Amino acid sequence: MAATDTVRALQRRYETFFASRPEMPFAVATVGGPVHPFGTGEPLFTIRATDPRGERALAGLDQFSVAVAYLQGWLDVEGDLAAALKMRDFFNDFHPIAFLSRFTPGALLKGRKEHDRRAISQHYDEDSEFFLTFLDRRHRCYTEGVFASDDEPLEDAMTRKMDLAIEAIGVRPGDRVLEVGGGWGAFAEHAARRGIDVTTTTLAAESERYLKDLFVRERLPVTVVRQHIFGYTDERKFDAIVNMGVTEHLPDYRTTLRKYAELLRPGGRVYLDALAMRRKHLASTFLKRYIYPGNSAPLLLHQYLRQVARSPFELLSVADDRHNYYLTCREWALRLDAAREEVVARWGEPLYRRFRLFLWGSAAGFDTGLVQAYRWVLRLP
Repeated sequence: MAATDTVRALQRRYETFFASRPEMPFAVATVGGPVHPFGTGEPLFTIRATDPRGERALAGLDQFSVAVAYLQGWLDVEGDLAAALKMRDFFNDFHPIAFLSRFTPGALLKGRKEHDRRAISQHYDEDSEFFLTFLDRRHRCYTEGVFASDDEPLEDAMTRKMDLAIEAIGVRPGDRVLEVGGGWGAFAEHAARRGIDVTTTTLAAESERYLKDLFVRERLPVTVVRQHIFGYTDERKFDAIVNMGVTEHLPDYRTTLRKYAELLRPGGRVYLDALAMRRKHLASTFLKRYIYPGNSAPLLLHQYLRQVARSPFELLSVADDRHNYYLTCREWALRLDAAREEVVARWGEPLYRRFRLFLWGSAAGFDTGLVQAYRWVLRLP
């Protein structure tokens, strides 16, 4: 496809897309060609095609194709990547076949727990050292912090988050807490150092390895179980349950709440937080294919609360965490960019580009309100 065809396609789209929106000037550089500005004023970013396949992706105006072209290095973004990702709707994202493929007989026959295990492993079984290049240094927490101010260090925001969670569930030394999704030990370590008896579950083999090594090394009495929460049982009831950022991977709210009620003692509490959207299918094709495959889905708060109303649980509180998640993702993205040389040398350019698109895209989504986030507390009477 000629570079002029790409420019014409983008110009037509620009005129219709920004007809009823504030303009966002940007530029496109074709392979070996000049820079073409779109809109008035200084471009906020420049999309540079390094391969004709990148030009074709742009001309097709397909969001997923543009994302793949970026992952392959056929496109680069110079300047404000966050601004570029705020206009994701400039490109179409209509892929019904990819969506329906999750409901084929083969996919359904794998079973929910096995399907979840494979999907979680695809994201979390990257080398733990990779995630530690951008997570906070103190807790290694892979969910939003709670910030006192926009410029507060990420580490302090994560400590506040751990303390708020412990306060919310009202546990004391000697109490038993079940954590759903151990990650890299953020909550379990923080709670165990306060004398709380923590059992943490995970589906990822790499997470299990990291957690067991951590707790042996730190001599902390945390039990690590690699098992789906739906299949987990315990003869003794727990005093509380903590779920940080795993509700997205458990979209069957009714079954999840029933399991919590089975494992919790009367009077026990559940702390949860999650990213959310207003509609399930707003998640991009790129996110579903390259970041969180399978049946993972953002929290639908209205549907979740409907199931809470049908369960024995009482809703004690709900807090809006969208701005906190924006600040967290922005800091993760900045740290990943600062570690680019190390990441590319150890794990390759594709992994760096995949998570760079994911983290900056998440920050843009929270900043614009496309994505929401909440933390909430339940109590079993």
